[in-house]
Amino acid sequence: MAKVDQKDMQERRKQPLAGDDARERLLAGLPVTERRMHIHGVSTAVLEGGDGPPVVLLHGPGGYAAHWMRVIPGLVATHRVVAPDLPGHGASEVSDGLLDAERVLAWLGELIEHSCMSPPALVGQLLGGAIAARFALKRAGRVSRLVLIDTFGLAPFDPAPEFGFAINDYFAQPTGHTHERLWRHCAFDLDVLRRRMGAALATVHCVQPRSRSHAERASSFSRAHAAVRAASDPRRGPGAHCRSHKPHLGPTRSGGVAFGRRGSMCPLRMAAARD
Repeated sequence: MAKVDQKDMQERRKQPLAGDDARERLLAGLPVTERRMHIHGVSTAVLEGGDGPPVVLLHGPGGYAAHWMRVIPGLVATHRVVAPDLPGHGASEVSDGLLDAERVLAWLGELIEHSCMSPPALVGQLLGGAIAARFALKRAGRVSRLVLIDTFGLAPFDPAPEFGFAINDYFAQPTGHTHERLWRHCAFDLDVLRRRMGAALATVHCVQPRSRSHAERASSFSRAHAAVRAASDPRRGPGAHCRSHKPHLGPTRSGGVAFGRRGSMCPLRMAAARD
């Protein structure tokens, strides 16, 4: 379990949550440890736990590694789990330079090299899925399995007008109100999700390092927004490879690919899974 002083945590529970406090509380409930790795010019926060075949989890835009909180406990029982905050997200900070697709792929390759003893199963959601797909296509043999969840770039990203407004409003002004509007479109049933997760969901929403000013957060979200647009461009995203080449599992050594057909971000006509 992540090490947190229990007496200090009891005192903090009596106070309103703010960025770092919320993050510590989430991590205290997960069977992982957190460390910071300096990878390709990115100060990267990484959650690690468990033993066994490695699994790397890549979250979606505007998120962070603890968004996998309902998945991690089951995985660490049988696998080594590595879950980073993507560059420019959560507690991972880009020190300088342009954050483009090639740099992100180099970052991921270095992360895998330093945290996995063997090629991992690579799991990505939305933006994380686009990164995972590109990595598997360009670095054959570095991944054992590939799982893509509601992944950008496999089909054109063409949200309904209300959804598009919610996305733009959130990236322009990331507040509790705009986040609520966005989640109403992203979650299949937000009210059910709230009932299942209880206070943990509110804690997830509170995580924002208090060291970041609004201007810094806006800049970070702007970068993420640009990455979303690039990843969802059917001419440049992983879907371009699927259209020009017959989809197969060539980039992985024995793996399976899963596509979500009910995703609100990037719905596909067919869902498939293969071992």
